Amino acid sequence: MDEQSSLLALFTSSFLAATLLPGGSEAVLFGVLKAYPQLYWTALAVASVGNTLGGMSSYAIGRFLPDEKALMQKSKGNMRGLVWVRKHGTPILLLSWVPLIGDLLCVAAGWLRVNWISALAFMAAGKFMRYWAIAAAMSP
Repeated sequence: MDEQSSLLALFTSSFLAATLLPGGSEAVLFGVLKAYPQLYWTALAVASVGNTLGGMSSYAIGRFLPDEKALMQKSKGNMRGLVWVRKHGTPILLLSWVPLIGDLLCVAAGWLRVNWISALAFMAAGKFMRYWAIAAAMSP
C-alpha cells in the first residue's frame, strides 16, 4: 500500500471509529507510522481530522433527535451523556475519544444544540491529544 492509500485508510478508519459504528483506528495509525515514519505529523493530522468529522457526524445526528420526552422513552432513562454535557458544557467533549461514552457525548451535544464551533474545537483538541499520545507511545 502506498502513502496516499495508507492515509486514506487511516482517515476512513478514524472517521468510522468516531461514529456509532464499532471499530478502532489505532492499529491503522500504528501501521501507517511503522511503514511511513516520515508521515508522523501528517498521519496525526489525518487521523485527528477523520475522527473529529466522525464525532461531528454524531453531533449532527443529535440535532435531529426528537424532543426530550420521546428520547427519554427510547433510552429508558439513560441520559448520562446529556447530564454530563449540561453540567460541564463543551469542554466535556475533550473526552469524545473515550470508547462508548464519547459517542454519547457527541450526540448529546448535538441534541442540546451546543455551539457547533465550540464543540468542534473541543472534540478536535481531545482527539488530537489522544492520537498524539498513542503515536508518542509507539515511538522508540
